[in-house]
Amino acid sequence: MATVNGDQSQVAQLVRVLIILLLAATGVALISRRLRVPYVTGLVVAGLAVTEFLPRRIGLDSSLILNLFMPILLFEAAINTDVSRLRSTIKPIALLAGPGVVISSGVTALVLKFGLALAWVPALLTGVILAITDTVSVIAVFKEVSVPPRLSTIVEGESLFNDGMALVLFSLILKVNATGSITIADGIQELLVVILGGGLVGLGVGYLGVGLYARSDDSLSSILLTVAIALGAFQIGQSLGVSGVVAVVIAGLVVGNTEQFHTVSASSRITVLSFWEYAGFGVNTFIFLLIGLEINLATLGRTLPAVLLAILAYQIGRFLSVYPLLLAVGLFDRAIPLRWQHVLFLGNIKGSLSMALALSLPATVAGREYLIALVFGTVLLSLVGQGISLPWLVGRLQIAYTSETQQWIESLQSQLMTAKAAQEELDALLKSGVLPKSVYEEMRSSYQVRIAAAERSLRDFYNRRPDQSTTASGKLVRLDAIRRRLLLAEKNALNDALRKRVLSEDIVRSRLQAIDQQILNLEDD
Repeated sequence: MATVNGDQSQVAQLVRVLIILLLAATGVALISRRLRVPYVTGLVVAGLAVTEFLPRRIGLDSSLILNLFMPILLFEAAINTDVSRLRSTIKPIALLAGPGVVISSGVTALVLKFGLALAWVPALLTGVILAITDTVSVIAVFKEVSVPPRLSTIVEGESLFNDGMALVLFSLILKVNATGSITIADGIQELLVVILGGGLVGLGVGYLGVGLYARSDDSLSSILLTVAIALGAFQIGQSLGVSGVVAVVIAGLVVGNTEQFHTVSASSRITVLSFWEYAGFGVNTFIFLLIGLEINLATLGRTLPAVLLAILAYQIGRFLSVYPLLLAVGLFDRAIPLRWQHVLFLGNIKGSLSMALALSLPATVAGREYLIALVFGTVLLSLVGQGISLPWLVGRLQIAYTSETQQWIESLQSQLMTAKAAQEELDALLKSGVLPKSVYEEMRSSYQVRIAAAERSLRDFYNRRPDQSTTASGKLVRLDAIRRRLLLAEKNALNDALRKRVLSEDIVRSRLQAIDQQILNLEDD
């Protein structure tokens, strides 16, 4: 009986904790919007403030973050990512998420090794932990800051894929610590196997899930299926010894971008995407509150000099990876503007994954408790300092500027998109017998009026002489984003023709080179 009462008391305490955290999150949401402070930064500060009001202490569990929170957040980001846009920015993303992580980890480890007199293994582990551009933190900040689509894709793409690279490097260093040595060839081989294996697992789970998804148009069943895909891809990857992070990202991209996902009813699709938006928001809320609860300000005060050196170390590493690598991008792809590089340099915010990896350090690592305190303090200052300064930097660089003319064009485009999407849904309802033809024609005609009005306005605008079609800033209004999508569609058609042996390789190669040159000549959107 005493055990039952004790369990009930613990449950009651947990409920009270959740109520306090929910009230704190609500207050942060209201205050951060009024003060124009990033939501995640406000949550961390709130976590620091409400610690004394909780009836019991809540710890940040690394296993919970890695096995539940991270798959949910990665899948939510991946399912909303446009693969066509990701493909157009894959070169800078691959450089930043591959060699960039290695360079940043190495430089950070070197500074910490000699600056804090750490052994090589602890220094390398800390370097990898601090090289991670935390997916949750960056995407949360970028949802509150308007940036050009291509820059947003590069930042989100890098933060999606560098987690996998960092986790693989982390496991390799732990293997060296356990076995005593590993050859470079073995390390590279394991790196490739883990990443490629994770990609194959993600493709398999993703396409299997999409096949099941297309056979069921029930919204609630579809939600359960996508949750199973997200968590299942991670667990299968981990059990097979490959990257579960890469598996989740690839599975999310497959589910969000395959044709079967777009052929189900609009209501079912919106319900699934809305669920993942709420899931991501909820997990974000609790994880950043827990970060604030976990950090001990007294310990931070004692380790502050080391924390400041760690911040300097990973910023040096980031500097030496971002600017040289993105300078090299201009040799074989569209150049990345210098102002964008500044955002990418400062946008390497640390967050929950760095803390989870620090907590997962084995007891055999020398100075484990010191490393955890070092990482926790670094994450706190990164979330507060960089989280607040990143929106300010974007504003100062004026890369988020949208003219009134562009806003008017996008308003008409949104009118076209929504009206045509509604017409497609009406066609499906008529075909399935839900609507009688008379009602269908009446409702469809009302949408056709909107389409005609928007098309007429856009046609008149684009038919003006060039000297009349300028924005408030004097720049000619262009359709580069649309032209880029069309060119990518042409490339896809040529590749399909080559794969089916319809066209010869020489013809396809020359045509692809011409299209690539056209893409390079387009302005960055």
